[in-house]
Amino acid sequence: MISLMGSPVSQSAMDIRAVVDMVPAFVWYASPDGSIEFLNQRGLAYTGFTLEQIRGWNWRQTNILHPDDMESLFREWSAIIASGQEGEIQARMRRSDGEYRWFLFRVAPVYDSTRNLQGWLGVDLEIDARKHSQGQLQRSESYLAAAQKLSHTGSFGWNVSTGDIYWSEETFRIVGWDRGTKPTLDLVLERVHPEDALRVKQTLEQALRDQKDFDFEHRLLMPDGSVKHVRAVGQAPKDGSEFVGAVMEITAAKQIEEKLRQDEKELRTIIETIPAFVYSARPDGSLEFITEHWMTSWGFTFEEWKDWGWVSAVHPDDLERVMSSWQKALITGEPLELEFRTGGRGGRGPYRWGMARCVPLRDAEGNIIKWYGTFHDMEGRKQAEEKLQQSERELRWIVDFVPSIIFVLSPDGKVLFANEACSEYTGVTKEELASIGFGGKLSHPEDAVKYRPIRAAALNRGEPFQAEQRLLGKDGRWRWFLFQYNPVTDEDGKVDRWYVTATNIDERRAAEDELKAENLALREEINSTSMFEEIVGGSKAISRVLTDISKVATTDSTVLILGETGTGKELIARAIHKRSGRADQAFISVNCGAIPRDLVASELFGHEKGAFTGATQRRLGRFELASGGTIFLDEVGDLPSETQVALLRVLQEHEFERVGGSGSIHTNVRVIAATNRDLHAAIAAGTFRSDLFYRLNVFPVEIPPLRDRKEDIPMLVEYFIDRFARRAGKRIREISRKSLDLLQSYPWPGNIRELQNVIERSVILCETETFSVDERWLSRYTPTNDRKSLSEIAERLAAQEKEMIESALRESGGQVFGSSGAAAKLGMPRSTLESKIRSLKINKNQFKA
Repeated sequence: MISLMGSPVSQSAMDIRAVVDMVPAFVWYASPDGSIEFLNQRGLAYTGFTLEQIRGWNWRQTNILHPDDMESLFREWSAIIASGQEGEIQARMRRSDGEYRWFLFRVAPVYDSTRNLQGWLGVDLEIDARKHSQGQLQRSESYLAAAQKLSHTGSFGWNVSTGDIYWSEETFRIVGWDRGTKPTLDLVLERVHPEDALRVKQTLEQALRDQKDFDFEHRLLMPDGSVKHVRAVGQAPKDGSEFVGAVMEITAAKQIEEKLRQDEKELRTIIETIPAFVYSARPDGSLEFITEHWMTSWGFTFEEWKDWGWVSAVHPDDLERVMSSWQKALITGEPLELEFRTGGRGGRGPYRWGMARCVPLRDAEGNIIKWYGTFHDMEGRKQAEEKLQQSERELRWIVDFVPSIIFVLSPDGKVLFANEACSEYTGVTKEELASIGFGGKLSHPEDAVKYRPIRAAALNRGEPFQAEQRLLGKDGRWRWFLFQYNPVTDEDGKVDRWYVTATNIDERRAAEDELKAENLALREEINSTSMFEEIVGGSKAISRVLTDISKVATTDSTVLILGETGTGKELIARAIHKRSGRADQAFISVNCGAIPRDLVASELFGHEKGAFTGATQRRLGRFELASGGTIFLDEVGDLPSETQVALLRVLQEHEFERVGGSGSIHTNVRVIAATNRDLHAAIAAGTFRSDLFYRLNVFPVEIPPLRDRKEDIPMLVEYFIDRFARRAGKRIREISRKSLDLLQSYPWPGNIRELQNVIERSVILCETETFSVDERWLSRYTPTNDRKSLSEIAERLAAQEKEMIESALRESGGQVFGSSGAAAKLGMPRSTLESKIRSLKINKNQFKA
């Protein structure tokens, strides 16, 4: 009942309170000593006071009651309290506008199951009209009936001599009988729950026999099977004629009490099972409650720990700190959070680390009325922290022992930590490194200018990157190091630290420089001995090509050389390189069609150690070897699609990544590409990227086939005869006219390369000073027919290959990789099969189960 009339403790209590507030009467509740604890909203609205203003005995200090009625009301109220019985009092009560009106104060005691007085329940009914006029009696009675209905309280009379029983209308409703039914004792007992019937009968019979008041609770079993809880209160007749009393339905209150008991039970269960010890303390800090399993865990009793006994369990080394912090919290009223050790019965241990948290509970005026807290066992975390600290100490020792330079940067790039190897190499202490960093006197000026913007951009992106820079040693020498930056992010994905390793690659760089020098020398030697030393010819077709070469050579524009096989595309590329500003740098030639598809990316861009099976060490790619010079990509139309993407990035952004690498490498290379394929047809077929084509086709140079420049054949024949005769040690003075006519009439499907082979063979077999050619050595297939037959063969092979791949996909249910995939059935790498599926335009989804 206290919970119902005081602060709400559940939704049900709030609902009951709302109903009470709707009652057209003043419903109030008082503690056993008579001090007011609750008045419904109608009562508060009538008086114009708040509950806090009239709570307890404060109402006596107000002018709510008429001065003439105050003493008599207080006297009668005191008598009712002393008797412990219900009673009635009449008095005038002031309305908020100042008008006094008559009220009937009905009050009844509230007992628990053990007959302990819990409080007083009262209903104030206005009887002002009855006082002023008897004609208002009927209205007052109707008000009373309404109040009975709203408060679920019925009245009754019981004539002792005749046995007649009189019920109010609300009593009929509570018991569940029709208004026309004549109430009898047997009728009453018929509704009583079978389990309560004997007790009710004995109670009534004893009250009738002894002429004493009665007050008891019991259950009614209704016809529909529902159960009502009621309370019957009867007052014995003073003259022995008639009992009068009330029947109150208390089903809702009983349900609330049961719900509160269940909630309390569940709450205690929850508190006892949560992985923390829960406690409460008084405003002065003395302990008043603690969960049972805490006591069990530590082997203490609540009697030992209550009040201030708990301090005996605090570790002696922590006691002064704990008490000081607790006293400060009591003074300031601020929440407390503190780590300390507890346990150790009698100081004998064991002690365990825990985290105590405590917050104050305040009343409406802000006064602390209680402290609530928890104590979390954190022994495991403390042990883990100790292990972590030990591991960190060991890790620092290992890091200092590692010969490589290792340091840690803040998100903005400031040095936070550097190992011993760093100080040993630079001769700079860790403290000095934190202030000067690596971008000052320790970094080579050329490298600092080159890599400062790259490093800043990478730090902003928060992505791993690497850079090769020279670092000054304490001996005054500059050495090359590979700096590898790796970010560590927090829970939100923001970079928290940068871990950097600097590996000495000075010997490798020296070897690479030596290799580049050797490569450049080798290329120069090839240039001086190659048959493509000069472009031979004077025809209009070749003159146009030479004019284009002279115009584009001095620029850095990308060149795409188009021409049939054997027309000398590499010779044109070399001529462009020799006439460019890069002539003193390397010229690297790559035949893209001669490299296995799986190795093209590694050949062009290099790979890191362990990037794939067989990658036992880092390997530099052709783009790195050609740095500062020119790279010639012959048969560029044969590049696989994934390599086309990488090449497009080089052309657009001038950077690439090694296979298996994580950092971008900047490149300064001029690209010259060549192909004998129809790239427009390849684009239409989906085997060549259109965006890559337009990047390559900045300056196209088309080399005419030999059959379109027949006037150059005599000059070429003389050139080749001279070269091969000197190499063979022979002297040839003239050319057979018949052979020359034969060579000029032949269509040369193999172009200059075929002409070169025929001349070399003839020089080897020539035994006189007159050069001649055997007609049988010349092919009878025209270029047109040759290209047509090759096209037909290619189409036929592509159709067969497509049929074979589709059959494998059908058998594997559209699965490409795995032990039962199409790649395994065909015995080819997954990447190769994926490339062929795309190039042959096969829809693998149609085969999925």
